[in-house]
Amino acid sequence: MAKELRQIANHAEGGNLVKTKDIERRFHTAKIELRASTNGIGVLFGYAAVFNRYSQNLGGFVEQVDPAAFNKTIADGVEVLARFNHSDDALLGTSLAETLRLGTDGTGLWYEVDLPDTSTGRDVKALAERGDLRFSSFAFRTMEDDWGYTSEDFPLRTLKAVQLVDVAPVVNPAYRDTTTGLRSLADRFELDLEEARTAAEQNKLATLLHDKETSRAHGHEEKPVDGQGATHPSIGELRAKLDAQSRRAQLAEHML
Repeated sequence: MAKELRQIANHAEGGNLVKTKDIERRFHTAKIELRASTNGIGVLFGYAAVFNRYSQNLGGFVEQVDPAAFNKTIADGVEVLARFNHSDDALLGTSLAETLRLGTDGTGLWYEVDLPDTSTGRDVKALAERGDLRFSSFAFRTMEDDWGYTSEDFPLRTLKAVQLVDVAPVVNPAYRDTTTGLRSLADRFELDLEEARTAAEQNKLATLLHDKETSRAHGHEEKPVDGQGATHPSIGELRAKLDAQSRRAQLAEHML
């Protein structure tokens, strides 16, 4: 099933990378450390992203980050900012000035920023010392992604390559704009964006994808059928309907 899904995705995009200029943000709960520094008021350390770990439900699908997702950004030396709560008015450091350092290891994408002796820097230090900073986040533009299913048959997006924009300690990760992710899915499977959005809002995105996959697997085209086929469906059509019903029933069991 997953293999067929990937084949459909490759066919839909002709094997090309999915590129978008829209900025997305993701967060996760992780310990943020305040470390002593010989320069400045302290060093903040944390993981902006964790590899191969499923996100929370992003509105009909979940997401994971491939270990190679940030390789190009880091290798190319693209400027990345560290900003408290992603705010332009709360700059903490930049990679070009080397006040922000980035790297990857077996856990994920780590960041280390020299806190500035500014009101924002002092506030962040105080919050970190008290243990109030519990979330880290990263903002990015997707360069390549892939779609499949989890073992529970839930739509899964894998970020394969991204352009990193910023990393941030955040207090309240109250954002979950999934428009770009849904647009990527709609493009891959030749769905109408509003159709995908509506299915996601109703928690029926998996059902929509399975129906689409079943229809394509049986070579169906969404067009009127003339003659006998209009009242007497072919064996292939009946089989497709049964497959789709089975998928819906299995999905319903998972959701109970």
